[in-house]
Amino acid sequence: MSFARLGPAGSEIPVYRADGAAFDLRSLTADIDGAFLSSGGILAARAAHSAGSLPVVDETGMRIGAPIAQPGKIVCIGLNYSDHAAESGLAIPAEPVVFMKDPSTLVGPYDDVLIPRRSVKTDWEVELGVVIGREARYLDSPADSASVIAGYAVSHDVSEREFQLERSGQWDLGKSCETFNPFGPELVPADEIAAPQALGLRLWVNGTPRQNGTTATMIFPIDHIIWYLSQYMVLRPGDVVNTGTPAGVALGMPDKPYLKPGDVVELEIDGLGRAKQTVAQA
Repeated sequence: MSFARLGPAGSEIPVYRADGAAFDLRSLTADIDGAFLSSGGILAARAAHSAGSLPVVDETGMRIGAPIAQPGKIVCIGLNYSDHAAESGLAIPAEPVVFMKDPSTLVGPYDDVLIPRRSVKTDWEVELGVVIGREARYLDSPADSASVIAGYAVSHDVSEREFQLERSGQWDLGKSCETFNPFGPELVPADEIAAPQALGLRLWVNGTPRQNGTTATMIFPIDHIIWYLSQYMVLRPGDVVNTGTPAGVALGMPDKPYLKPGDVVELEIDGLGRAKQTVAQA
């Protein structure tokens, strides 16, 4: 089972996916957001579905939005796979490399990705997205992280490398352009993913395989990342944490095949679904 949001951007309805169908959650919540997650919404949705009280949604022709409403923040971990650090020509970090991404970059898994004006180095990155379900503040140890994770989703951390690496010294300029974080298609509750540290991640551009990695090779595993972040900021319900990308980005290739209008990017993570975006000009 999983959660999704269907409909026009800004007017999505929350749904529960199970048994090959989508069920309307509006009798329980206005949206899939931090308030829903922190108030036991996942368990309530399961109970309502088991009781047969949720109406089926005819999703024919409906847009699939991001499975979480706009988060309070998107926190990202850079260089979290050794092969990606190597292809980027950067040292393996001693501690997680942390940067922020504008929360308004979050869009649906099939929405267009817009190349910024004056951009010549827009790049792709498939990542495991973690959605926070309970406040995480000064967690005592990485073992406590599981209790604050609501679920997981496919995340596309689109990056403009010139803006990121050749401008201000901060990464934010190259990470926060509009549409730069397609997310979903679904939010899968944490207890539905038996081994989040053993998930395959794959990405294709125009049908050509570009990334093929596994969360097993993260430098800093998920529980360490959440614990670490909680020592420096409060993670709140509905926040998103992008956990890094494996090798295979355009930046690390000899011919630097950066994205251009008309390109099609497809990405998937085991157990979390598949997404597809067309690249357009802003």
